[in-house]
Amino acid sequence: MKQKIYLETSVVSYLVAKPSKNLVVAAHQASTTDMWVRIDDFDVYVSEIVIQEASKGDEVQANRRLQIIQGLPVLEIDDEIKELAKALLAGKAVPEKCPEDALHIAVAAANGMDVIVTWNFKHINNPITRVKIRQIVEDNGYVCPEVCSPEEFLGDEV
Repeated sequence: MKQKIYLETSVVSYLVAKPSKNLVVAAHQASTTDMWVRIDDFDVYVSEIVIQEASKGDEVQANRRLQIIQGLPVLEIDDEIKELAKALLAGKAVPEKCPEDALHIAVAAANGMDVIVTWNFKHINNPITRVKIRQIVEDNGYVCPEVCSPEEFLGDEV
């Protein structure tokens, strides 16, 4: 059975972005491309919030982001997911100014994703945040997906 992964918007952005001169960003772009080469090995999902975020900004880049995710199953955001997102915000797992990040986590958890793949180290993928996220998600009756970057997701398989 394939792993079910949820692609957060930052992964899509890194995948289609113009090559960066910043070495760290360039490495993230390379890791994202390496993961994308193997994308058919997994059941990959996005959500309505990914589509909304991918649609913003530079029109050419937005179109590239939307083309990449076209055809992927889209997870809807219902009242149950909104309640879990509110719990993540209220519990300070995600800053109140970033409700979209809470929605990414909630939609992935409520839909039984195995992994959330993200480059968002500030609000989603860092040790302090992951502990809070896991506690709140599990306290609300869900299994918390693993949270990792594309590089972490592939491990030494590249």
